[in-house]
Amino acid sequence: MLTPDETDAIQHQMFAPWIKAMGLRTIKVDENGADFLLPENRDLVHGGGVICGQALMAAADTASVLALSAVNGEFRMVTTVDLTAHFIRPAPPADVALRIQIESNGKRMAFVRAEMRPATGGKLVATATAAFMYLA
Repeated sequence: MLTPDETDAIQHQMFAPWIKAMGLRTIKVDENGADFLLPENRDLVHGGGVICGQALMAAADTASVLALSAVNGEFRMVTTVDLTAHFIRPAPPADVALRIQIESNGKRMAFVRAEMRPATGGKLVATATAAFMYLA
């Protein structure tokens, strides 16, 4: 299992500059997944004054790949097969906590569930389920 620092290093080595610019950080890793923080970032807020759904889904997708890497003990190239979003309520422009729960992690496929809420402990703002296929 990787440490949060090792997981963050993978993000900086493997992901596109605009993903790195979101500032996603690994907080904790365990055998079932990982916790992340998406820090407040005004560049992710749309004209309605809330974090845009596209940013939340990019964070969920990225955090999912990083959680899988942490649990696998290494980065394995994957492709997102499916990412389904459920937006429950607007996400205020503040720090967002993400919990990635790995539901299944096989040789070729992995399935995860993401929950996003204000880092201050507020109500759930969005969930996502995702399927990933390992490419190597």
